[in-house]
Amino acid sequence: MSDIPRNGSVEDAFTEVAKAFEANFASGAEVGAGVCVYHRGRPVVNLWAGTASENADDLWRPETLGLLASPTKALVTVSALLLVERGLLELDTPVAEYWPEFAAGGKEHITLRMVLSHRSGVVCLDHAPITNEAMRAHTPIAEALAAARPEWEPDTAHGYHGITFGYLVSELVRRRTGLTVGRFFAREIAGPLGLDCYIGVPDPDAVHVATMFQSKAEALFAGDDIDLASFIDTASLTYRSMMGSLALDGGVVELVAEDPSYGARASAPSLARFMAALIGEVDGIRLLSPATLAELTRPHSEGHCLVTLTQCNWGLGFQVPDHPVFPASAGLDTAFGLSAATGSYIFADPEYDIAFGYMQNAGSPVMGSLDERPRRLIEAVYRSVGKFDTASSGA
Repeated sequence: MSDIPRNGSVEDAFTEVAKAFEANFASGAEVGAGVCVYHRGRPVVNLWAGTASENADDLWRPETLGLLASPTKALVTVSALLLVERGLLELDTPVAEYWPEFAAGGKEHITLRMVLSHRSGVVCLDHAPITNEAMRAHTPIAEALAAARPEWEPDTAHGYHGITFGYLVSELVRRRTGLTVGRFFAREIAGPLGLDCYIGVPDPDAVHVATMFQSKAEALFAGDDIDLASFIDTASLTYRSMMGSLALDGGVVELVAEDPSYGARASAPSLARFMAALIGEVDGIRLLSPATLAELTRPHSEGHCLVTLTQCNWGLGFQVPDHPVFPASAGLDTAFGLSAATGSYIFADPEYDIAFGYMQNAGSPVMGSLDERPRRLIEAVYRSVGKFDTASSGA
């Protein structure tokens, strides 16, 4: 082991993960971070190190919350699938049967399955960009979605529903339960599992939140798979569906606000525990049935994404292999999960019965490919369960 300071525990069979975690700090790439791995329904790695902010005394803790970003959609997806299992939603019933106003603008045949697989075409809110006030009220965003038009014929192609995904699902959940998806997730998933995981933090004074350090744009867009022009061309679908659909005060989501597309806050142990409960029992709790899990992991959208202009493969709400940010080459060929533009990462692999949560606050050095920090950790996890031999190490 190196002399990089860290806290936590790791079982002997998973010491490769500890070495990779320390290597990330030794390289200077981390400020503060946590990583947790579950194997066969119990934690085998739970490590944390570094600082949660610029204050050297503000140390990272096991319960430290980081900004989840895109993997927020995993929490939202599972909430919707729980309602499918309970008979309150159906994957192939038109959304408009639950939400009649949504039928406007050629959306009458769009289903929950199309939304979860990024195939609905409802990706832009540039006609009514999301404000902090609208986020607090929820209803104005639902009204804007009801008025939106699909950007392509639904179910004929796929494009990342970066901004709209969580709000579409949240309104469906509200129509069927009376609760926004953040409140439903808190009551039905986070509470029973004991997760430090929130879509909207109810009491900011009761949690320890990491300061997220933003990556420099010139570095972030340096990946070979990113088309920079599409992100700055205000007429492009990429811009309209992402930056053009937001008008937040100071560009910041309030900690207490529900942003079900990007704004969840979570700790690494809670993320791993959540993912473990998707593939098996965790302390007697299993979130989804094997049949639902099989449907979730089945590829629904493959190839060129009309929004990110990259190659992306999706199941229901989760990335599936193979594409640059979820590559089979890292061992993920039998896994599903979600990567964050911030650099954090979650995945579960039913074949090897492992679940993984990685949270950090240094930001990502690049978009469009797998950051070396999670790659080191992921490959170390798979070496630990025997999928890779040590000689093939990338750590």
